[in-house]
Amino acid sequence: MRRVDDLHVLTLTPLIAPRVLKEQFPLTEVAGNTVFEAREVIKRIVRRQDPRLLLVVGPCSIHDPAAAVEYAQKLYQAHRRFQDRLFIVMRVFMEKPRTTTGWRGFINDPHMNGEFNMEEGLRKARELLLQINNLGMPTAAEMLDPISPQYISDLVSMTAIGARTVESQPHRAMASGLSMPVGYKNSTDGNIQVAVNAFVSATTAHSFLGITQDGISCVVKTLGNPDGMIIMRGSRTGGVIRSNYDTVSLAQVEEKMQAAKLTPSIMIDCSHANSNYDHTQQETVWNTVLEEHLSRHESVVGMMIESNLNEGKQSGSPDLSQLRYGVSITDGCVGWETTENMLQNAYDAMATRMSEVSA
Repeated sequence: MRRVDDLHVLTLTPLIAPRVLKEQFPLTEVAGNTVFEAREVIKRIVRRQDPRLLLVVGPCSIHDPAAAVEYAQKLYQAHRRFQDRLFIVMRVFMEKPRTTTGWRGFINDPHMNGEFNMEEGLRKARELLLQINNLGMPTAAEMLDPISPQYISDLVSMTAIGARTVESQPHRAMASGLSMPVGYKNSTDGNIQVAVNAFVSATTAHSFLGITQDGISCVVKTLGNPDGMIIMRGSRTGGVIRSNYDTVSLAQVEEKMQAAKLTPSIMIDCSHANSNYDHTQQETVWNTVLEEHLSRHESVVGMMIESNLNEGKQSGSPDLSQLRYGVSITDGCVGWETTENMLQNAYDAMATRMSEVSA
């Protein structure tokens, strides 16, 4: 008989079970409290029950755990200092979607050398998330692979479904079972309706293939996830880049969410097409939102930026010792000094909104 199966498969490598990895890096009481309390705050913010501004701040992608921990320590101080008006969550993205090819993130290829040691990536990812949550710093991550949440989702307070996967049925089904609020990004061509559709889909029950905590294939049945927001990140179509954080675009999202019987809750991604893919323009987007939209659109509940210890970006090098410390290897980021200024501006701008709420 001719061979008809696995014709393009090189190897099948067994993977550690989620339960075993969690036993090796168990959830601590401090980390568990960090996650639980942050999720509750984020739920209240997206339900418009908490007037604070939700800010997702951190590197475009994580590639150096030591730099990530140092960044988390700095961000935690801001998290505490500004907590009466802002709720800051650290962006800890370790899975990266690619339009064609490229490094797919810390979990997929932790050594950035093409070995794709995913078991080590999962170990290091869980260890890092545990360290950050033990500081008291909540985390946000993009869930790209439907299997990985079983290994790390108990350490994540908010997640995002990306622009390239927002129309994917498996990702919508996965989102319906996640234990934290989810942000749904508009598609890369700027389509807002698909993000709203994804949100609606995820609020309903689903059944899909997954794995148990023991790593056994199973059918996952979910209840639906009611908590989320639409993330506006601009668009790029046919080489034309357009932002979508203007008043007209925000009004359109509000209208579409209301028509879908969703509470209008919007997060503006100050990076990507909204900043013309120029990290130095993120601060301009940020300040525009603070000055023009907070008072006009109660639906704007949050913002997101790509930030690192040091600004800019660098090419990933096969020799990791040649990489500059605290500099992104994917999208360009603003540096820490700029980040602090942006957070202070947000804190000051929120004084008016908070006073109006309390009046």
